[in-house]
Amino acid sequence: MILTLTPNPAIDETYSAPGVAVDSSHKVVRSHSQAGGKGLNVARVLHSQDFAVHALFPAGGASGRELTAELSAAGIVFTAVPVAGATRRSMAFVDPEADTTTIFNEAGSALDAAEWESLTQAYQGLLERARAVAICGSWPPGTERETMRALIKAAVQREVYTVVDTSGPLLLDAAACGAVLKPNHHELLAATGANSLAEGAADLLERGAAEIYLSAGENGLYHFTGETPLVAHAKLPRKLTGNPTGAGDSAVAALLSSSVASLDRESTLRRAVAWSASTVLMPTAGALSPKHEALLADVTYRILPEGEDI
Repeated sequence: MILTLTPNPAIDETYSAPGVAVDSSHKVVRSHSQAGGKGLNVARVLHSQDFAVHALFPAGGASGRELTAELSAAGIVFTAVPVAGATRRSMAFVDPEADTTTIFNEAGSALDAAEWESLTQAYQGLLERARAVAICGSWPPGTERETMRALIKAAVQREVYTVVDTSGPLLLDAAACGAVLKPNHHELLAATGANSLAEGAADLLERGAAEIYLSAGENGLYHFTGETPLVAHAKLPRKLTGNPTGAGDSAVAALLSSSVASLDRESTLRRAVAWSASTVLMPTAGALSPKHEALLADVTYRILPEGEDI
């Protein structure tokens, strides 16, 4: 079983409207609402590809009930820990003419000590059966950094393949806990203060990160490791247009599925790029385009020579 932990889930609302502009009204041509947050997007992708996955998250209020009802209808196995605060909402406004996506994220509700204890106990119990774990996305307001560190360490110390997708100081903490990291290039540079991707990745590896899979948008995915060869790179030869929301989550799903299937480095990178790219072709996060197998055949892969600028 693959376990996903989404500490701050959301109802993801996507609105498609041409000509999105500030200080004006728009006609929505298509809308969609579903349970979301990075970890739930990961779980949705894995479920669609017939991998056994269990999603864990806190949920509260009417929006929390809406979230769990949608997951039940989708057939995704989950544990929702009841909390007092309402589950947040995330709104994406897609302009198909300009090929832009504008996102507004609510902050979410803080968890009290008893709620954190309930979530931690559920997590510890599920870890006993997990072959891989993803801890993804933002955290509830006021979350103590030690709380996050303890959850990551619990998985790493069990020698469970553990992927963390977060940002800011929490990314540095996750590195120190020995997790596999999946930041994007903006998050890497912001968290480390580095002047290059290679410098930022080296910083995270020195802090203790097991591996780093770095999303670089249309430039594909880099894999950094402390072992030789140090850096591998995979990408599509062309840029895809569409909604990039959730593309990174599909990459995380690919990493987890590749781990449980014991795929090698090249196969893992190729799958991650293909799954991520195929999500761009879909109107909402958590879905792979039927074209993902064809995209896989188009992915290029190479080992970077030592010292090449990144």
